[in-house]
Amino acid sequence: MPALPRLLAVPLLWAAACSSDPTTADPAPAAPPWPQVAAAALAPAQQAQLAHADRARGALAQRLLGELTKAIDTHGTRAAISVCKVRAPELAAEVAAEHGVRLGRTSHRLRSPDNRPPGWAKTALGGDDAPKFFAGPAGEFGVLQPILLQPMCVQCHGQPDQLAEGVTEALQRLYPDDRATGFAAGERRGWFWIEVPKAP
Repeated sequence: MPALPRLLAVPLLWAAACSSDPTTADPAPAAPPWPQVAAAALAPAQQAQLAHADRARGALAQRLLGELTKAIDTHGTRAAISVCKVRAPELAAEVAAEHGVRLGRTSHRLRSPDNRPPGWAKTALGGDDAPKFFAGPAGEFGVLQPILLQPMCVQCHGQPDQLAEGVTEALQRLYPDDRATGFAAGERRGWFWIEVPKAP
């Protein structure tokens, strides 16, 4: 099995219950848990899914970093906030469609509430920086890959005295509940999550 990279990310069920009172109907059963799988215990199919997940994660990371670098070089640090707010979800959707996966970014300290983790990853955001793997109940495979803060990113995610001019005001305006500052370069900022379906 190849070395695991450290860094460089649901269908809706409609039910009709015309005669049921939604306040008294039986609640939907909880989704079955996705057990965590050790790297050394991955089955061959899961190793293939991991390779698929890593290709998708790498594509998203590369595109996102490219757009962030271009925005900062052209328009200054505050432009990076718009890239993360607007373009990052668009890029994730593009890469997900191209690779046939679900993926995104999340963290134990969110900036955007839209980046909440998928259910299978909610309890696994702590611990060390090692990648984490999960087996879905229908053959899906979930991956968490760490996002380690790059030096350029402290301008928006670092200590208060490291933030670029105007960033604090922009964050207060766009993300009033922001918890994503106070990080140091090299520290885990969050995770890419990738969900790969079972191979046909």
